[in-house]
Amino acid sequence: MKVYGIKNCNTVKKALDWLSTHGIAYEFQDFKKVGVSESTLKSWEKEVSWETLVNKKGTTWKSLSNEEKEAVVDEKTANKLMQAKTSVIKRPVIESPKGLIVGFDEHAYETKLK
Repeated sequence: MKVYGIKNCNTVKKALDWLSTHGIAYEFQDFKKVGVSESTLKSWEKEVSWETLVNKKGTTWKSLSNEEKEAVVDEKTANKLMQAKTSVIKRPVIESPKGLIVGFDEHAYETKLK
């Protein structure tokens, strides 16, 4: 299982704590250090929409200019933004054997990770 996020993000910390508490092994990839590939984004978008992946409630999105926000209209433009500004991706993203989980959702963790 692979967990993607930013190590100092509170939501990611909460998710990693949950995984550790439940004895679930994972590999962590820090967006800030490694980034995210186009192929990874496309594989996620087979399970969830780009709208789910782009965190429009976060400070990174809010700090974008109106022009930058308005330019995000489809998967291609969203992926370009997510690669350029990885902190705009909703975190964490967990690739599990039972499917993708985006964000901290304890119910989804219980059903997909245990």
